[in-house]
Amino acid sequence: MMADTTSFMSRRARAVKPSATLTLTAKAKAMKAEGIDVIGFAAGEPDFDTPVHIKEAAKKALDEGFTKYTPTTGIPELKKAICKKLKEDNGLDYEPSQILVGCGAKHCIYTALQVLCDEGDEVVLPSPYWVSYSEQVVAAGGKAVIVETKEEDGFKITPDQLSKHITPRTKLLILNSPSNPTGSVYTKKELEAVAEVVLNKGVRVISDEIYEKIIYDVDHVSIASLGAEIQNMTLVVNGVSKSYSMTGWRIGYAAGPKEIIDAMSNLQDHATSNPTSFAQKGAVAALSGSQYLAARMVSEWRKRRDFMVERLNHIPGVRCLLPQGAFYVFPNVSGLLSRSVRGKPIESSSRLAELLLDEAKVAVLPGAPFGADSYLRLSYAMSMRDIIEGLNRMDKWARSIK
Repeated sequence: MMADTTSFMSRRARAVKPSATLTLTAKAKAMKAEGIDVIGFAAGEPDFDTPVHIKEAAKKALDEGFTKYTPTTGIPELKKAICKKLKEDNGLDYEPSQILVGCGAKHCIYTALQVLCDEGDEVVLPSPYWVSYSEQVVAAGGKAVIVETKEEDGFKITPDQLSKHITPRTKLLILNSPSNPTGSVYTKKELEAVAEVVLNKGVRVISDEIYEKIIYDVDHVSIASLGAEIQNMTLVVNGVSKSYSMTGWRIGYAAGPKEIIDAMSNLQDHATSNPTSFAQKGAVAALSGSQYLAARMVSEWRKRRDFMVERLNHIPGVRCLLPQGAFYVFPNVSGLLSRSVRGKPIESSSRLAELLLDEAKVAVLPGAPFGADSYLRLSYAMSMRDIIEGLNRMDKWARSIK
């Protein structure tokens, strides 16, 4: 008889759920590898190549033997470039000692939660939220307090909602603007209202701004830029993955109070040590060199976004808001969930995503892992040809069920 190895695993390991985004993407890729024609709306990464000058900087670093350990928090050159970027783009003043470079923005958030959360501490998550937030809170021993935002409010938390969900155990608010999965963007006025609440309650903010440069028709504002008091209560997290199409390079960064950065550095010492040396050189080139790629991507993605939203709104049982940032649409599919396939009600977004993959050969992500079971997430970081074909398949399938 085979031993039950799960009994030896920690409570935290057993509590953390698999990433729905990576799991579904892997299944779609496996089907493609078998020769099945799958249109994939699931992946969350730009479909543009990393700019040549960034790759050349990394190649140069390799050729010069820059392949050894670096300081845990990142090379001085990169930390200075990050400080310059935060000052010029966001109006934020930081010293290099207030910067930590990690193995992606995801890793920075994970490290921050590990050093800021004790067992039972509460972390407020406006829903819909990025799937890894809740699981990282669990991994830190904390409790995710989910606050359901409304579609009619643009999927943004209101001051009243926030106030009602803050308790004596509340440690943090995680704010994501532009948002994955909804594409919502908080205005300066909305952020001021949020800042007033958290300052009055003594709650810190992790501001995930990884999609900062992927924005349409509105301006990005960092909550940390609204004054010295809120800046001191905020950890700003960003990186090069999305804006420079460098997802595989795994370079993110956090900026905040020195005591928090020091604690994160101590933990990172024992977890990963430094981020990859030559990838850091590429990140310097990304932040310091030409910024044309973000503008080019936004221009192209705007066309795809507009087409997708209009097309989705013509599919029976679907309605979709126009996102203001990132490269996702988050359509409401409650009209499809009420229908049946072969006599069985669909009922959940996870079941709907399975049916679309198996029957329409379209890979989408269910809204349930994002905290919104009446929705799906579709990326438009893909060719217009595939977008048209994929949405046509979805439309045909939706019209085939009752």
